[in-house]
Amino acid sequence: MKLSEFERAIATEFGEVQGRVLLRDHVLVELGNRTGEEALAAGEPARAVWLALCRDLDVPRERWHGAGRPDPQR
Repeated sequence: MKLSEFERAIATEFGEVQGRVLLRDHVLVELGNRTGEEALAAGEPARAVWLALCRDLDVPRERWHGAGRPDPQR
């Protein structure tokens, strides 16, 4: 997952503002008790952070994969 796809997925799933707040403030135990921002800065792949957020915030599984990719119908 490219960083641009990650950012699009976050904004689509949680909204622009709420997504930024979650990345900054929400601690992900499975990523070493770091926030999404901290995990990315430490070199965690964007996909790992996205999936950790999905699991932790109960995002329905059908929205985990393909998120953030441009719509091929456009």
